[in-house]
Formats: sequence, C-alpha cells, structure tokens
Amino acid sequence: MALVLMGTEACHLCDQAQALLLQFQGALAVDVLLEDIAESEEQVQRYGVRIPVLLHEETGAELDWPFDSIQLRQWLIQHQCLHSI
Repeated sequence: MALVLMGTEACHLCDQAQALLLQFQGALAVDVLLEDIAESEEQVQRYGVRIPVLLHEETGAELDWPFDSIQLRQWLIQHQCLHSI
C-alpha cells in the first residue's frame, strides 16, 4: 500500500504539499511516492488543474490541494496511513 503525491517539477504548491507530508515522516504506515503527471497525457488531463493531489493507491481516495497539516493528518488517520502521532 502506498500514497502517491501527484505533481510536477517546478510546482511550488507540490513542494508545499511534500513539505507537509515530511512532517509525518516516521509516523506513516505506508510508502510515499512522487509521480510527475507530465509523463502521462492521461494524468495531465485528470490532475492538471488540481495538483498537488495525494492519492491513496489501494482505495483510490484523493486529497486535493489546498490542504494544511491538520486536514492532512485527519485524512491520513481516516485512511489508516499512520502508525501513531
């Protein structure tokens, strides 16, 4: 099971989302992968105006930007992605 942060290079919002995720490093019960949507036309169409988007690979649940650390924490808990905090 993994989380995928959908984004692209030179996206300052993607950098902010990644920084928020790093706050939970060590508490995450899943791997986090970074996916550059520019490598797939399908992903550009799906996520182009929404990035960054955090995707739960197993369930398909998505967390669209904007989100803060509180919203991210709640989403991670809801989707059982944390060991503990």
